[in-house]
Amino acid sequence: MAARPQTLPAAAAPVIVGVGLAVQQGVFAPLPALAALVGAELIQIGTNFANDYYDAVKGTDAADREGFTRVTAGGLIEPREVKWAMILTYGLAILVGVYLVYVGGVPIVLVGLGGIASGILYTGGPYPFGYYGLGDLFVFVWFGVVAVVGTYYVQAVAAAGVGAFPTWIPAGASALPTVAVVASLPMAALTTAILVVNNVRDLESDAAAGKYTLAVILGYRLSRAEYVGLLALAYLTPIWLWQGFGFGRAVVLPLGTIPYAAGVTHTVLTETSGEALNPALSRTGKLLFAFAVLYAVGMVV
Repeated sequence: MAARPQTLPAAAAPVIVGVGLAVQQGVFAPLPALAALVGAELIQIGTNFANDYYDAVKGTDAADREGFTRVTAGGLIEPREVKWAMILTYGLAILVGVYLVYVGGVPIVLVGLGGIASGILYTGGPYPFGYYGLGDLFVFVWFGVVAVVGTYYVQAVAAAGVGAFPTWIPAGASALPTVAVVASLPMAALTTAILVVNNVRDLESDAAAGKYTLAVILGYRLSRAEYVGLLALAYLTPIWLWQGFGFGRAVVLPLGTIPYAAGVTHTVLTETSGEALNPALSRTGKLLFAFAVLYAVGMVV
């Protein structure tokens, strides 16, 4: 329950897109891709443990919260044990990261340690940025842009044969093309959309606890506008890749999920209760994963 396995497809989705882009660009490398997937899942689980632990010890989560059960706040597991689970999981992520650092060098050191630090500081530390309206930006950058671009980068460097532990992004290796950043935008947008639903659901309780998420700062109306804007970015980007970067028209396959997205959006725009928004949260996660698979397949085709 503390690991929140329902969030694991969200961690896999950007890696799937990074692999699809690598195939499309002719730089696919299976071992770095697999290591990126395992590392991403471990960082996701570690961040889940961190959020569960820090929200409980700060008094933000109550046992009767509307969202999915938190094991620390609910008294199911001792705080110390959840903290140790967080430390051990991040430790495993670092072990996997050793191979990725061997392949990708200093940039992967910065990405990996930055991701772990951000996962902890999201709800922990003296200035938890998830409590000050910065959580959406954190998720957009680290679990969206960086996750896709990092997955692509380690494959491109491995395929280029530049040798072990490059000190910086290799020149002329197509390791970090602009298209990788553009291609990452749908994953960044949809991953952030999951957080928006979560924070809209918890808006009242977070405000009462002094946790100023972006939803608390913006209120219901603008938070819902943010959700719609994020989905619009996700669906416009494949068209941009098709028209502006020379991708085949199959890259717009994810547009087939628009009817499903419309149904979820209706719920987000009209509901505030956990009873309604918990399913919408799950459905946004399913939308992210379905979009990622179709997006990657479209790139490969």
